[in-house]
Amino acid sequence: MLVSACLVGVECTYRGADETRDAVVDALAGCGVVAVCPEVEGGLGVPRPRAEVAGGDGAAVLDSVDGATVRTADGADVTAEYLAGARAALAAAEAAGARLAVLKARSPSCGCSGIYDGTHTKVLRPDGVGVTAALLARSGIRVVDENCDPAEILRLAHGRS
Repeated sequence: MLVSACLVGVECTYRGADETRDAVVDALAGCGVVAVCPEVEGGLGVPRPRAEVAGGDGAAVLDSVDGATVRTADGADVTAEYLAGARAALAAAEAAGARLAVLKARSPSCGCSGIYDGTHTKVLRPDGVGVTAALLARSGIRVVDENCDPAEILRLAHGRS
């Protein structure tokens, strides 16, 4: 199983903090977890400027649709790093045989049940997905975020759909 590294205590968020979720950590205990931060894997540092997907969502970025990009609040284009990080996360998932990914909600990389809309005004696009979440889902890996019920995470982790 793949998990966003920040959810299991790695200080890799854009702020240089972690987003540890004890319920997620407990649910994943003994499940063979591979922790990854796609943004760091893509070459971005910690801390780093906050970024959002502009002009669509992660699927649009993957498809280069309608000028969809990932940009920082000052306008820097970090799309290449997000794409590289998504590919690195997929490679890690495939190497581990992961069928499930538990990802960080609202992240421009990992969000799978809503991401911010690219305006850097904290407006949520509830149907949007991040770049990594979109790539993993396209590759047949089930993606959920840390708000998923821990019992459901366990059920999915053990291959019961």
